[in-house]
Amino acid sequence: MANEEVVLLDYWPSPFGTRARIALEEKGIEYDHKYEDLANKSPLLVKMNPLYQTIPVLIHNGKPVCESGLIIEYIDEVWKGEPSLLPSDPYQRSKARFWVDFIDKKVHGSSRKIWMSRGEDQETGKKELIEWSKLLEEELGDKLYFGDSEMGFVDIALIPFFNWFNIFKTFANFSIEAECPKLVAWGKRCMEKDSVSKSLPHQEQIYEAYLEFKKRLGM
Repeated sequence: MANEEVVLLDYWPSPFGTRARIALEEKGIEYDHKYEDLANKSPLLVKMNPLYQTIPVLIHNGKPVCESGLIIEYIDEVWKGEPSLLPSDPYQRSKARFWVDFIDKKVHGSSRKIWMSRGEDQETGKKELIEWSKLLEEELGDKLYFGDSEMGFVDIALIPFFNWFNIFKTFANFSIEAECPKLVAWGKRCMEKDSVSKSLPHQEQIYEAYLEFKKRLGM
């Protein structure tokens, strides 16, 4: 589409911002990337997402779309054609939305326990995350991707958190390799895609952000 203005307000370590970046890259959409300092939010972010003032926000021709799942769906609907990010079949589309909601609530929640806690709370987060990973591996089955033969909505939603799993090895002794080999193989497969590799923050960057976060909280 010609003469379009596409802007992404983002924060580079955020798995939710990463989702939006992957979706834009998958569709081959040119966009202006603006990183936010969440401790000093820009007037643009406050204007475009006044209710939550969170990232990511996709601004398309001056109109904001907030929340990463909604952004992916919007991108798929507006920029039609291949690759499709959501299934065309209504039932499969509803299943994909279900699993993205599961990731947002369960995987994200347990990941935060590992990221932000110590001791018993962190151990609880690790146990939960292994349980969620087993359920996701069961849903994946023998498919290449959750979207079957092509990467889709669920894959884009989960892969940023899978990238975090690798960081958790460093400071939380967390690993799903023994319990979920198919899910690990899926993650490596996704990370080989250009749209993913260029969108994911480097693990060293995330670990540095983690150390800075802990320092800020006095942990």
